[in-house]
Amino acid sequence: MRRHEVKPGVTGWAQVNGRNAITWEEKFKLDVWYLDHWSLWLDIKIIGMTIWKILKREGINEPGQATMEEFRGTEQGSEIRNQ
Repeated sequence: MRRHEVKPGVTGWAQVNGRNAITWEEKFKLDVWYLDHWSLWLDIKIIGMTIWKILKREGINEPGQATMEEFRGTEQGSEIRNQ
């Protein structure tokens, strides 16, 4: 549930650390990490990393998928909710 504390935006920590090439569980963990480590400097770093990822075209799609597999829940749901 802590993941919902992150305000929506154009980019984010999970997007620059894998985007569609990582699992939903990894995205949730990265969102919580961002909440715990937020700073203005981190946001500036994310913007810089976003520009770099766009230029390199990295993490656009998950292997075997056009973009990202649809989220259908998690087997570790209770563990992730407690983080």
